Amino acid sequence: MRAWCILTILLWSVPLDADAQTPPATARIALVCGVRCEGSGYHRFRQGLRDLGWIEGRNLIVDVRGAEGRVERLPALVAELLDAKPNVIVAVSPQPARAARNATSTIPTIFVAVADPVALGLVTNLARPGGNITGLTTVVPGAFMGKLLALLREAVPAASHIAVLWSSKNPLHVALIPKELLPAAAALGVKLRMLDVTEPDGIAPAVETAVREQAQALLVLGDPMFHRPFGRIPELALRARLPALYLDRDVVVIGGGLLSYGPDWDLMFRRAAVYVDSILKGAKPGDLPVEQPTKYKLVLNLKTAKAIGLAMPTTLLTIADEVIE
Repeated sequence: MRAWCILTILLWSVPLDADAQTPPATARIALVCGVRCEGSGYHRFRQGLRDLGWIEGRNLIVDVRGAEGRVERLPALVAELLDAKPNVIVAVSPQPARAARNATSTIPTIFVAVADPVALGLVTNLARPGGNITGLTTVVPGAFMGKLLALLREAVPAASHIAVLWSSKNPLHVALIPKELLPAAAALGVKLRMLDVTEPDGIAPAVETAVREQAQALLVLGDPMFHRPFGRIPELALRARLPALYLDRDVVVIGGGLLSYGPDWDLMFRRAAVYVDSILKGAKPGDLPVEQPTKYKLVLNLKTAKAIGLAMPTTLLTIADEVIE
């Protein structure tokens, strides 16, 4: 882990300057998302572009496509975006990033919120990714899923049976669950009920299964399908009085979820705007290092805790970055 931290510091210290070239008079960005391109991160992305001088309606066009949780739609959506000949593609989450990678090897592409781009095959090297793609990761791989499980167990100390929402259509879930989550569960003595959800319509039945099988808590792994709309799973969990942990802060702050633990999404999306600006001014994606988060944020919602009858431990309240009362 220490080596990862050193690498992260080195990556953040690398400037994004490149051989200067005259940027396009009007730039076109193709933005593709797994569900909907909405939330505080997207607002920060657009604000970041404005701060760098890229103003929609003046010198910037942003074409947006969201797959509404239907992964099979992504190739067609990316093809539509490519027909408009964008200067840069921004692909948010693993499946859109893979669809963009499969569609073009020439148009500069920036991925955002991909846990392990090496495991996904997007890049072979974080420091110098090469090719036409680079971006920003969600986590430093190795033990993050285990940390999520440990935090949920700390919030609900009596939980020995925990349901996990995951998707076999998310390649990083497939890759990282055996490496990170299952060993962590064994070490904690926790029984996991793995609930594979591949379409948005499967979320409610999966939560019903967790309740029927008397799961004592719910771990929601990172996937846009689980986080958009923000309140979908929190409403189901609240109705079932089921404590749940999420990756996305917006699910807690906007959607009313119990707690979240993840990267600083606002900072990540603002950095994505810096990458776009750098590429429009001449940088080659393959020369820009993949950035990893340097800090994760824990957000607690005490209103939700009270509603489900959960007393949040003082240990978590002490270390929380944000507490909603």
